[in-house]
Amino acid sequence: MNKSAKILIIDDDEDILFSARLLLKQHYSIVRIEKDPCQIPSLLKGEHYDVILLDMNFSGDATSGTEGFGWLKKILEIDPSAVVVLITAYGNIEMAVKAIKEGATDFVLKPWQNEKLLATISSAMRLSESKQEIEDLLSKQKQLTNDLDSQFQEIIGVSDEMRRVFSTIQKVAATDTNVLIVGENGTGKELVARAIHRQSPRRGQIFLSVDVGSLSENLFESELFGYVRGAFTDAKEDRAGRFEIASGGTLFLDEIGNLTQNLQVKLLAVLQNRQVTRLGANIPRPIDIRLLCATNLPMEELKSERRFRQDLLYRVNTVEVQLPPLRNRREDIPLLADHFLKMYCRKYSKPIKHVSMEAMNKLMNYTWPGNVRELQHTLERVTIMSDTESINANDFLFSPDARETEGTPLNTLQLEEAEKLLIIKAVTRHNGNLTQAAKELGITRASLYRRLEKYGL
Repeated sequence: MNKSAKILIIDDDEDILFSARLLLKQHYSIVRIEKDPCQIPSLLKGEHYDVILLDMNFSGDATSGTEGFGWLKKILEIDPSAVVVLITAYGNIEMAVKAIKEGATDFVLKPWQNEKLLATISSAMRLSESKQEIEDLLSKQKQLTNDLDSQFQEIIGVSDEMRRVFSTIQKVAATDTNVLIVGENGTGKELVARAIHRQSPRRGQIFLSVDVGSLSENLFESELFGYVRGAFTDAKEDRAGRFEIASGGTLFLDEIGNLTQNLQVKLLAVLQNRQVTRLGANIPRPIDIRLLCATNLPMEELKSERRFRQDLLYRVNTVEVQLPPLRNRREDIPLLADHFLKMYCRKYSKPIKHVSMEAMNKLMNYTWPGNVRELQHTLERVTIMSDTESINANDFLFSPDARETEGTPLNTLQLEEAEKLLIIKAVTRHNGNLTQAAKELGITRASLYRRLEKYGL
């Protein structure tokens, strides 16, 4: 007995209902019967059935099956994943073909042979289980994607440079065009790629990230194109590559500038033909991906030096997004620091901390060779190590070779904007209590008054 299976039988013939229930109860734990098809909506409202047996004719003189097709449509509207087997005494080949086209799983003629009916329901049960497994996998994939995306949810910035990035993301996201994201390490290239995907028509599909720069020549084809069993020594089973897995969604290839000439040729062929051939196979498989790429290398220089193919660069670079280094968008540092500080206070169950003005000036004057990623790690370390509510300048320890922006003085307006922003946030946080705001900022109340007057606050 399959204890987890639920069968619903809908037929206006009480003898049919009784005999079918008697037979099926020997094999399935829950078998429900219903004479009136008008009860279908209420039956399906609070219950999912693994298999539904549906009569096609409910009027005494009806033989066309029209009623059955009407109720089949209604069932599939209520539960698109329903597995329905139609039953009738007036079947023919045309009706059977139409039943399958309309969404039925199978077709059974009355009077049936018990063995044949059981075999039909058993086959329908396997289909139902497969559908449920697919739904579960899709649900898990969606949840995993959401969990991954939650780490990359926010791109923070008010600088002119970032406003231009936001504008470009908005324009390209709605299209299916290929995008090349260029920027130094740590500037947030994958963050931008995920933002483009989330705002695109493919947002409900998979986003798959591959660091192609870390793949050797031997692994490149097997990882991206897949392979069949026996293609090489360790190929014990067929395996889909990243292009096939991402089909329907977005494929993000990071560090594409590191590809060798040989691998560039292979990638170009896939992009031109929109199909891949698994290693060891002869039949190409069609793919449907939105391609996003990223690099920290000067692609135009690589092209002019013939280290990167011009035709491939045109393929991946329909639109280019230039991400600025953090040193060129210093007015964003206070916002980023505040964001990371709050994030790590929550993560490590620390009391909410605040960055003092002297500490913020130190952050604003640092060169940040590791960009936003370095700032994030710096704030994480300070959150863990600090025992006070206020983060002070001495809490930040920078390497001697990149401590200050010597020879490149900060724009005074950038510093003033950061200072003004900090003051507004502190005063707002303490509901206008200037004593508490000054304490948080690490300055005297008199100093705070002078700054309030300076900025017209």
